[in-house]
Amino acid sequence: MFVRINKSGKRRYLQVVESYRNEAGQPRHRVVANLGRIDGMEDGHLDTLIRGLCRVAGRDEPDALEITHAPAKAFGDVFALHALWKDLGFDRALVRALRSGKRKVDVEALVRAMVFNRLCDPTSKLGCLRWLDTVAMPEMPAKVEHHHLLRAMDALMDNVDRVEAELAKQIRPLVDQELTVVFYDLTTVRIHGEGEVEEDIRAYGMNKETGDIARQFVLGVVQTAEGLPLMHTVHPGNVAETKTLQAMLATVLQRFPIERVILVADRGLLSLENIGALTDLANQDGRTLEFIFAVPARRYKDLVGTFRTLSFDEDGLAEGRFSGHRLIVTHDPVREAEQSQRRQDRIAELVEMADKMTEKLNAQDAGKTAKGRRASDRGAYSRFTRAVGEAELTRFIKADLNADRFSYRVDEDAVAEAKLFDGKLALVTNAPDLSPAETVARYKGLADIERGFRVLKSDIEIAPVHHRLPDRIRAHAMICFLALVLYRVMRMRLKAKGHSASPRTALDLLERIQRHTTSIGERTLNGLSTITPEQLELFDTLDLPKPA
Repeated sequence: MFVRINKSGKRRYLQVVESYRNEAGQPRHRVVANLGRIDGMEDGHLDTLIRGLCRVAGRDEPDALEITHAPAKAFGDVFALHALWKDLGFDRALVRALRSGKRKVDVEALVRAMVFNRLCDPTSKLGCLRWLDTVAMPEMPAKVEHHHLLRAMDALMDNVDRVEAELAKQIRPLVDQELTVVFYDLTTVRIHGEGEVEEDIRAYGMNKETGDIARQFVLGVVQTAEGLPLMHTVHPGNVAETKTLQAMLATVLQRFPIERVILVADRGLLSLENIGALTDLANQDGRTLEFIFAVPARRYKDLVGTFRTLSFDEDGLAEGRFSGHRLIVTHDPVREAEQSQRRQDRIAELVEMADKMTEKLNAQDAGKTAKGRRASDRGAYSRFTRAVGEAELTRFIKADLNADRFSYRVDEDAVAEAKLFDGKLALVTNAPDLSPAETVARYKGLADIERGFRVLKSDIEIAPVHHRLPDRIRAHAMICFLALVLYRVMRMRLKAKGHSASPRTALDLLERIQRHTTSIGERTLNGLSTITPEQLELFDTLDLPKPA
């Protein structure tokens, strides 16, 4: 049996033909089935052909195949993050730390999903479930429910010491072993909920974002000079910053066995007691601990005499002594002028306010009438002192509350003393081999950790936190910290290759690589959208494999 083309005028027909012998034994051909016009088939009309073949085979003609297209799922961003996660060894670290035969959920996969969610589309844990339905997450359980995520968070905290130790092992090879500059800073994280629970870390304290009292917890982050986060700490929302420092450093020294550490921290962490305790802590292991702290403004009064004797070089740098340590001071004349002028303007506004009230009071005493309520000296004192307090100028403007008549004075000596510190940054350090310029440069590197906090609060959206239990809050902080590590490693790799994209921009671009699923009858076909040269370049820049 074979297929042949039969011509009839300008038309061509396809036929199924079989060979046979007639009664005389001669070979002949006969048409078994007409399959239709070839020109129609070329137009994509194959129904006639299919029906003809079914007649030849003695089968029923099939129904039309149903074709369905599943919603496309984002793939490129989660694929890249998964590749980076494995490259850093975080998958192996969590598996080692969370090894348990009793656990029925894949904790590593669930933690990984929550970390990636912070980077791709930060939402609540319920929102994370909805997000998982929109992405083609590699190596995920078939079904994930809300309680699975919560159980994974609990597993993290049940094994927190092992988890942090194993993660540190994976981060350690990325740290400079010869000279490590460690930056440490704290931020506050807003949190919802009114009730109280046992060992609650939700406490009211001064929020660093708003400057108001808020219910919160305090998050500390330690990072290298290259911007690599090493570890994080979680504290109650009302903790004194200085009390967090010793425990943090003890952990850093334990997890990252380096010979020399230069600790850089901001004003809120400096205390002379801390300095002594930290130095003793480092010396116990025979290591050298050096520090660079900014001197808090409240200690500047102790430096008045020192500042008056400082001699600044052409770069605006000077060196002195403070409490037995090196004092490095940098001077910015432009900033000095701005700060001095701003103070004078605020003082002038209050002096004008006071003069107007005095004028009104004098006019009343002279028997003159004026519109509005009658003024009083006590009322003038009340209004004026409140305005001075709100302007934070009580050091410079003094109201004489003991006088019968409203009066005040500007303390010019206090103004001159304050001007002495305008445009200046004071640092205390025990590093013997750092020049003043190097010391200032090291301290200014602390600004990078502030950028990390902004990433946590904007891109990763660590706040507001809706968890109530202390360990759930700590688990949430750890998930956000891991997201920050991935973000920073991406940034470091992009920067090293001179790529202009930020991690956020890179993930947005890779998200456009989608996985498509099409069903044709009983067959299922999977495929990816076309990967652009720009997307391929990102995989190369990040040193990650390309999706196949």
